[in-house]
Amino acid sequence: MKFFLDTVNVDEIKRVKEWGLIEGVTTNPTLLAREVKRTGEKPFDILKEICEIVKGPVSAEVTTLEFSKAIKQAEALSEISDWITIKSPATIDGIRITGELVRKDIPVNMTLIFSANQALLAAKAGATFASPFIGRLDDIGKDGMSLVSEMVTIYNNYGFDTEVLVASIRHPQHVVEAALIGADIATIPFIVIEKMINHPLTDYGILRFEKDWEEVKSQGFKIL
Repeated sequence: MKFFLDTVNVDEIKRVKEWGLIEGVTTNPTLLAREVKRTGEKPFDILKEICEIVKGPVSAEVTTLEFSKAIKQAEALSEISDWITIKSPATIDGIRITGELVRKDIPVNMTLIFSANQALLAAKAGATFASPFIGRLDDIGKDGMSLVSEMVTIYNNYGFDTEVLVASIRHPQHVVEAALIGADIATIPFIVIEKMINHPLTDYGILRFEKDWEEVKSQGFKIL
């Protein structure tokens, strides 16, 4: 399963890239607006820097569903880098926009998917990625992972090229469940990636090994 980082914070992206753990990034207008306020940089400049760091798919969302304006926005965004993927929501307008972008060979991440029907239509439209928002489904008492399972089954049944990109991940167990189901990608917030590696037994084991080795060193033994 591929890992994307769900952030626009360049510092976070650089850190996780150094760890060798991410193959792409997902953004949205809210995250981008937050980073603009934090840094004072222009949105396109931020996206360009992210593409240069990651050198993998970077999802950037259009901010209108008016067809002609959305296409122009998408074309402008795609000029930033060959790595840019356009996010379009799972609506009738979004499907229409997706189809046109696919015809122009511009990759699309169909976002805000909350049903198997929406996911099926995203694949039929030719989206590169389809993003089920599992955390938001969980928030309203639905089982977000059931949707992921349905999507994986449907796409496998018919050999769709569209990849299941699990979004709205809230905790490490979401990542495990997505991997068990066979999702292609998980887009993960920085704080969740940090939590994935932490375990108290690992920390205890390290402390124990260090303590035991200090006793050996105190007797004059060395490895190097």
